[in-house]
Amino acid sequence: MTALWTSGEAAAATGGQSTQDWQANGVSIDTRTIQEGDLFVALKDVRDGHDFVAQALEKGAAAALVTHRPEGVPDDAPLLIVGDVLEALGAMGRAARARTTAKIAAITGSVGKTSTKEMLRAVLQRQGKCHAAEASYNNHWGVPLTLARMPADTDYAVIEIGMSNPGEITPLSQMTRPHVVMVTTVAAAHLASFDSLAGIAVEKACIMDGLEQGGAAVLNSDIETSQILKDHAQAMGATQVHFGETGRDWILKDVRITGDVTVITATGGDAEYLFKLSVPGRHFAMNAVGVLAVAEALGADPVAAALDIAAWVPPAGRGAREVIVTDIANDGESLELLDDAFNANPTSLIASLEVLAASTPTDNVGRIVKGRRVAILGDMLELGPDEVEMHRDMADNPHLQSLDLIHCAGPLMRRLWDALPEEKRGRWAETAAELVPQTTRLVDAGDVVLVKGSKGSKVSLVVDAIRKLGHRRPQQE
Repeated sequence: MTALWTSGEAAAATGGQSTQDWQANGVSIDTRTIQEGDLFVALKDVRDGHDFVAQALEKGAAAALVTHRPEGVPDDAPLLIVGDVLEALGAMGRAARARTTAKIAAITGSVGKTSTKEMLRAVLQRQGKCHAAEASYNNHWGVPLTLARMPADTDYAVIEIGMSNPGEITPLSQMTRPHVVMVTTVAAAHLASFDSLAGIAVEKACIMDGLEQGGAAVLNSDIETSQILKDHAQAMGATQVHFGETGRDWILKDVRITGDVTVITATGGDAEYLFKLSVPGRHFAMNAVGVLAVAEALGADPVAAALDIAAWVPPAGRGAREVIVTDIANDGESLELLDDAFNANPTSLIASLEVLAASTPTDNVGRIVKGRRVAILGDMLELGPDEVEMHRDMADNPHLQSLDLIHCAGPLMRRLWDALPEEKRGRWAETAAELVPQTTRLVDAGDVVLVKGSKGSKVSLVVDAIRKLGHRRPQQE
């Protein structure tokens, strides 16, 4: 097995000094998940990673990337000593990018970055050796970490790039140097840091700033700020590939949501594609068409990608669907859970509500007899000065109006709860944690339950509580 990094390579990349020769097969920033042979990177965040160097070495780390030898670490410990750990990690990311001949795709967008990255990983790994970011590692340390973990013989790489403030995307794109970029959508997210939706679009467009010469920009044509993206692509000299219902290159023709499957008809060039996703969701369908466009732009086979994309399922917290068996002794005593508790803004909430509204509950099981479509909603955060109106106005959404019961958590979601008709109004609590003890009264067997909110609203606590009502089973089974 070829080492991912040798001490000489890492020292050359960072300008640091190795205390001895070593070889690393991986790169880690967390002693809880570190593997034997990893290089441990002592980043400073909530805690100083230098406090965990001794533990990392005890667990078999090949070496540690540090600014100094921490107290309690032996004099002969394998260390790579640098002036700044984060800067050194960035230098390793750039070096890893420089040494590979992989075709690189970079993805950004207000909604759907991580799920789209995983879709693209799922199809590209069937066509070559594919490397992609773990979880949503898309920030100032996540992107260089992902690049530093990339083997030199990678065929394809998928890098997720996010932002919460202006000026964050350009340096990450320039570090990544992608051959193809994709913007999933531009929506009301992080408006607390931007003056307008147009301002968010300007920042998202910066993912093109690191494009390789002759690179392609795959852009959503259906969003109101699409012209901002197209203008930036033109200024950068990028080849433009437009997708969506109004796309000129890849056109979403039809979406049919039936139970737990989405059937998609699309055209790309002169070809027509009929394919499916193993999860429901119009928003997933839109991004799937974009994934086929990216695959083709990378030089991969879009026909094979359309066949293979059915194997993709959303990661936990991002629309994953599962069955909770509440009574294993009684056939049918179960509920369906849609876990979308990681992120929320008006655009993504509307998409999730459409999926819930299209679902089919099960009657004649449980206490209530009639199965229900139930939403448990936490606050949508970082929406800026209009956040109260955005929550209240969601009561007018036609998908939400077709639901049976809506529970809410958080001071912002109180505005939605107050605007609901009495017969749909479930429980409200100041925090998601206060809903947890009420879980058995929030849902029942036969229900289809959506849990949705920003990560900071902590509605994932309710997801965990619902899972504890029974035995978890992915719906694909």
